[in-house]
Amino acid sequence: MESKYNKTRRDFLKEMSAASLAAAAVSIPGVSFLSSCDSPAKMAASADTVILLWMAGGMAHTETFDPKAYIPYSKGIESKKVLSTFPKVPTIVDDLYFSEGLEDIGSVMDKGAIIRSYKSGDLGHILHTRHQYHWHTCYEPPQTVQAPHIGAWIAKELGPANPVIPPFISIGQRFTVGEADELKAFHSAGFLGSEYGPFLIPDPSSGLESVRPPKGMSLKRFEARYKLYKELASKNETLGKGSDYQRESLSRSMEQSYRLLNSPESKVFDLSQESKEVYDSYNTGRFGLGCLLAKRLAQNGGRFISVSTEYEPFLGWDTHENGHLRAKKMKQYIDRPIANLIRDLDQSGHLDKTLIILASEFSRDAILEGRPGEKVKDQVNQPDVIEDEKFYGMHRHFTDGSSILMWGGGIKKGLVYGKTADERPCSSIENTVVIDQVHQSIYHALGIHPETNYKIEGRPFYTTPDGHGEAILDLFT
Repeated sequence: MESKYNKTRRDFLKEMSAASLAAAAVSIPGVSFLSSCDSPAKMAASADTVILLWMAGGMAHTETFDPKAYIPYSKGIESKKVLSTFPKVPTIVDDLYFSEGLEDIGSVMDKGAIIRSYKSGDLGHILHTRHQYHWHTCYEPPQTVQAPHIGAWIAKELGPANPVIPPFISIGQRFTVGEADELKAFHSAGFLGSEYGPFLIPDPSSGLESVRPPKGMSLKRFEARYKLYKELASKNETLGKGSDYQRESLSRSMEQSYRLLNSPESKVFDLSQESKEVYDSYNTGRFGLGCLLAKRLAQNGGRFISVSTEYEPFLGWDTHENGHLRAKKMKQYIDRPIANLIRDLDQSGHLDKTLIILASEFSRDAILEGRPGEKVKDQVNQPDVIEDEKFYGMHRHFTDGSSILMWGGGIKKGLVYGKTADERPCSSIENTVVIDQVHQSIYHALGIHPETNYKIEGRPFYTTPDGHGEAILDLFT
């Protein structure tokens, strides 16, 4: 029998393809895939909007928001002595320190909280897209049905805050890069229907193009095609094998896109509407401009907005070498725009009702792969003695502890929750948090009941596996 620790990217893609085929059962006539919701009534909410700031690629907690003993680079240093390659710096919160290069985010921590004890799922062989699937859906791949993204659940349960603005918007992740199919696997509403899936904006500087007809197509021609589609769909010719539910959901998705195209709200996606001063203050690249677009959307009826540093193998936070220099660059990429986003939403009065989350699929370490005591494949050749600066930094995947930051939406201000060990392994040792708690804490803020579920082929499918997830109430005021 094959060990779960020997899976590869190819294996994962096969699993995702199988899951997609299972999800495709919605297209088989006679299959009753989605039936009425057994969910209880909505609860009191402290937030009505969510912004997820996704640090794709594995952000090392000891290099960012949970610094350990600083070891400066010197040729001949032992790898085992390297815990943090940046000195710690104070934040605005007493006794809370971040690593150097995150001073701007540190200056807004009086408006939010940090979880320092998140532990990623034990999924066997460490794969970024496998762990990202788990983080975004709360379900371990593969599944017999296509699990919805957390943004799709929120879109389904709460609907759009503004009837014209799509309730689930994903900014910054392209699907023309490595592992594209695996990334698509969790950017989905799954069985909930197309109308709750993500409205994709790969490049926020071209956000307005996302709500216009394709290049070279006139508005008149686009409207003619839209009317023809509606006519065909009504005759069940376009989706002849689709269930009524999925066919109607896709039709509603098209109608929503058409409304946005012809609405004044489409200008929300146009960053040129901002002053040059504001634009430049956010513009550290695509992620920074994504934060600017997220601000505009949150102020104009966005419901769930994800902004990603983008996962592309061996780039960004995926630091398989030159870990120190890459982490330094990534901090410059995220620090100022995230702090600007927090301040601007606070100043405009939107932060109180906007829950902002900063997270990554797992952390990194210079020595350990996975978590202590597990046998998983080493994916980086880290020498015992560092003779080249490219080996100075966190290069291996570490799943036993990492940080999540939260602001607004009823979150306590200045809170530090959980703890990791100060010596290797820098694992969670106090108030360990797992993914179903994170999801239920987000749903709790939005007033979505923990027992929310839909029946799929006669069986309940919950927002978290078996409905067992519990919110971390200590995070909330």
